[in-house]
Amino acid sequence: MQTYDRLVTVFGGSGFVGRHVVRALAKRGFRVRVAVRRPDLAGHLQPLGAVGQIHAVQANLRYPDSVRQAVAGAEIVINCVGILFESGRQKFDSVQARGAATVARAAAEAGARLIHVSAIGADADSAALYARTKAAGEAAVLQEVPDAVILRPSIVFGPEDGFFNRFAGMAQMAPALPLVGGGGTKFQPVFVGDVAQAVMAAVDGQTKPGTVYELGGPAVKSFRELLEFVLATIQRKRLLVSLPFGLARLQAKVLQLLPKPLLTEDQVELLRSDNVVSAAAKAEGRTLEGLGIQPQSVEAVVPTYLWRFRRQGQFTESTR
Repeated sequence: MQTYDRLVTVFGGSGFVGRHVVRALAKRGFRVRVAVRRPDLAGHLQPLGAVGQIHAVQANLRYPDSVRQAVAGAEIVINCVGILFESGRQKFDSVQARGAATVARAAAEAGARLIHVSAIGADADSAALYARTKAAGEAAVLQEVPDAVILRPSIVFGPEDGFFNRFAGMAQMAPALPLVGGGGTKFQPVFVGDVAQAVMAAVDGQTKPGTVYELGGPAVKSFRELLEFVLATIQRKRLLVSLPFGLARLQAKVLQLLPKPLLTEDQVELLRSDNVVSAAAKAEGRTLEGLGIQPQSVEAVVPTYLWRFRRQGQFTESTR
């Protein structure tokens, strides 16, 4: 029976990005400890590796002792934890700022290497709390572990993503889709498998210590272009209605009260800024291409999982 001697702890390993990181680690022969709040809900990770290779442990970023126990004995620690909206005790500050600091402190105490997955747009001066706490988390990580590697992806796509699937689902029922701020916000969608490969590059030591990498796909697209692509892919026609930021924020005040809000005030603020790889990151090779990874395009991947939203028959509505 094969033994897996090199241990990696992955925080948030049951999430969208985390699952792909766990799969990539398992394929490379690592023993993977998945640190999650609810280990009983992480059973779906077992088939990603061999028997005994992947195991889940309970850890909550609000409780440092549980984090230290999850890190104990690990050679590498990977933090994939992040939230898109606040719910209950899951607050941006406790998860993305103080939580990141807790993981980094535990990694430093254990002498483990640290790879931290953040997000493009992390900015201490942003009007969006999401972006400010991402920046605070990065600062805490580098303070505790100066040679940590930070990866900042743009919006991440893949079979379980919350972007293309969400808007395809909305298009099944709604007669129109909203273009917050007119739809001019730029994005550089990146495939989740490519993000996982960037994590593997950091695991292999191909990244520079103490460096921030920005991960984007091969093309920059506006919010409008992405929604047009969704509609074309699922073969539906819907109105695309421009929604000024002010009006969007008013609607978000109500929508954010839902258990899984379609839009929050904080997300409206995020949409005021482009979410693309910076010119500096490109020039310095702090990108997927700089790591020798050829990013996959939205056009090549997204249709493989949005097909289920397609409708047979003729179009009956017009797009403006």
